[in-house]
Amino acid sequence: MKVLIFLFLSLFLSACACSGMKQRLATGKDLSFQRSKGNCLACHIIEDGEDPGNIGPPLIDIQTKYKTKDQLKAVIWDATQFNTNSSMPPFGKNNILSPEELDLVVDYIWSLNTPVNPGHTNP
Repeated sequence: MKVLIFLFLSLFLSACACSGMKQRLATGKDLSFQRSKGNCLACHIIEDGEDPGNIGPPLIDIQTKYKTKDQLKAVIWDATQFNTNSSMPPFGKNNILSPEELDLVVDYIWSLNTPVNPGHTNP
């Protein structure tokens, strides 16, 4: 009986965690697409994004380029610390994103592991 209760609780907690992560990713995506916040689409192609820019690299297969979320976060915080000629705004350093918003954007961008279909064009 204890095993069944443990199993049920484990499954329930996993479902709750999954739901919470889905909400974090949805909020991070919303922030990433907002012109007054992340505005990632101004420079990057992102799947499901409309009218993306092409100044920055496409935001695909992120975990291949950045081995940890902390590496990605550091770039979003202030890309000029890695490339003094970067045109990417320092979103954290200049308080464009709050610390919590930065974490949400990082979670969303980190989740972008599926390459965009090369033949895909946005309307």
